[in-house]
Amino acid sequence: MLAGLLGALVGLERDLRDYPAGLRTMALVALGAALFMEVSRITGSQDRIAAQVVTGIGFLGAGVIFRQGLDVKGVTTAATIWAVAAIGLAVGRELYVVAPLATLALLVSLELRAFTKGPRGFEKAIRTWLEKVAPPLDEDIQVELSEQDRARERLERKGKDESSPDDVNYKPPWNQENN
Repeated sequence: MLAGLLGALVGLERDLRDYPAGLRTMALVALGAALFMEVSRITGSQDRIAAQVVTGIGFLGAGVIFRQGLDVKGVTTAATIWAVAAIGLAVGRELYVVAPLATLALLVSLELRAFTKGPRGFEKAIRTWLEKVAPPLDEDIQVELSEQDRARERLERKGKDESSPDDVNYKPPWNQENN
């Protein structure tokens, strides 16, 4: 029950911020991890089952990470799921002081976003400084995207039937003769 409660606290924070994995997900991950640890204590295979929980949660977390344009979304959610599983394992191992402290540390870590991403946060100060000492990244990205578009247009104009001598004579490195 403690694992479910601690996971629900973390999930509540995620729900309030409207992130994908919320109260139910985090509570179930923590509860499931604690249950796996408890069962493994009874069967005498604590290390192996705990390691498999970590692996399984890694796959679950990987499922919430996705790429949107040039940005990667969901990494914090994946890390949160992984940390909540560790809290559940701690409860299952009867580390009743460590688990709530880890939950508190996790909540504090998640709340630091308001200080770094806010209007007066560190991110704005760092971006202002970077704009003074380095060219803006957005311009570099736009240049690269337009070069890719031009290359794509050249390939489309070239047509499928036409092939360059390089295309005809290409041999993979493992198929080339040694001279």
